[in-house]
Amino acid sequence: MRPVALRLSTLSRGLLTPGRGLTQGFQNPEKQRVFHIHEASSPIHVNNVRDKLREIVGVSTNWKDHMKAMEERKLLRSFLAKSQEALPPRRMKDSYVEVLLPLGSQPELREKYLTVQNTVRFGRILEDLDSLGVLICYMHTKVHEAKMSPLSIVTALVDKIDMCKKSLSPERDIKLSGHVSWVGKTSMEAKMQMFQLQDSEYCPVLEATFVMVARDSENKGSAFVNPLIPEGPKEEALFKQGELNKGRRVAFSSMSLLKMAPSAEERTTIHEMFLNTLDQKTISFQSRILPPNAVWMEKSKLKSLEICHPQERNIFNRIFGGFLMRKAYELGWATACNFGGSRPFVVAVDDIMFQKPVEVGSLLFLSSQVCFTQGNYIQVRVHSEVASLHNKEHTTTNVFHFTFMSENEVPLVFPRTYGGKLPGLSLTKAGTLQQIFSFSLAGLGQWIEHRPAD
Repeated sequence: MRPVALRLSTLSRGLLTPGRGLTQGFQNPEKQRVFHIHEASSPIHVNNVRDKLREIVGVSTNWKDHMKAMEERKLLRSFLAKSQEALPPRRMKDSYVEVLLPLGSQPELREKYLTVQNTVRFGRILEDLDSLGVLICYMHTKVHEAKMSPLSIVTALVDKIDMCKKSLSPERDIKLSGHVSWVGKTSMEAKMQMFQLQDSEYCPVLEATFVMVARDSENKGSAFVNPLIPEGPKEEALFKQGELNKGRRVAFSSMSLLKMAPSAEERTTIHEMFLNTLDQKTISFQSRILPPNAVWMEKSKLKSLEICHPQERNIFNRIFGGFLMRKAYELGWATACNFGGSRPFVVAVDDIMFQKPVEVGSLLFLSSQVCFTQGNYIQVRVHSEVASLHNKEHTTTNVFHFTFMSENEVPLVFPRTYGGKLPGLSLTKAGTLQQIFSFSLAGLGQWIEHRPAD
């Protein structure tokens, strides 16, 4: 069975490449300096970020006032540009924001971020990154003539988050910073980094890329954003990378399993995996055996249910994307912990797709399972959907992908069945760990119709 797993490893080009491991740090030290384009005069306290966003959008903290606030935002339509050319261009430093999370200097903040292992809760960091990404984009699109922004900026995609440290100390200050690094007509890419104070110096611990989209004042249609002018070769390289990222996302979308059949190589790999779990004594589709040190994939599943209360709403009275990421991450972490038998550490987050907004009051169903393992690495996919209270239909809202590192080597995972219909998987067939493994393993048991028993 090992040759099949090794072949999948060869197909993948993401998990163990430089820059994706915990001990490697960031690949290009020079790139880090771009994030220090402009030293913020005074970093924003983490507790004030959401208040700053409410001020920009003009919404109330009182749930009862949200309908009135949304009505008032209709008046901002006159400030929306008819074309991108009508908007003044911005520079990267115009959107630069720093946020301070003073866990060391303000111990009263620690409990919210503290784990029982005396580390920082990564789910809380995801919430802070989401809020910071939105604030950065509002800084880029600031309309000086209007008291409130006419735009509704929402998270569309978490392209990637890479960790370069296994865990964070809850007793040292953390600083988050970032700026807009690329813009399209109606979308923006926000690059962010996180640093932690160590020996009187802030050291990088995380790098993240989020994609935001601009909507009109009522959040009903797309809206144009200010063009971005890179200054100097470093900023030009960042902008060019943003263009490449966009092209990659478009290409991946066109190769989605919901649009294109699996390739010949993928079909061969899937069939080889099936043959390696076939009982050679019976040669029956009904008779399957596990190779040594392997677990059926269905045994790795965990599920949870969340009631979406008003407390978790965003500035547009939908459920906060950071809350969704935190809940998905915590379920994914529990899945990896339960599977590996030890407390795992997050290595990377990839391709979190926000397909539909989650309304306040929704029943949010989360399901998680291990898709692939290699050595002590665990790939986990979390799927979220909401249920309609009227017709009981379930609609996919998000798909999350997390890579964890376990303290010990973990078993291989194999799908038990070779049948079933392709579910609503928003996975692509790119040659990375995330896409190849998610398809080849999670999709194996849901690709070809069941064959009759021998």
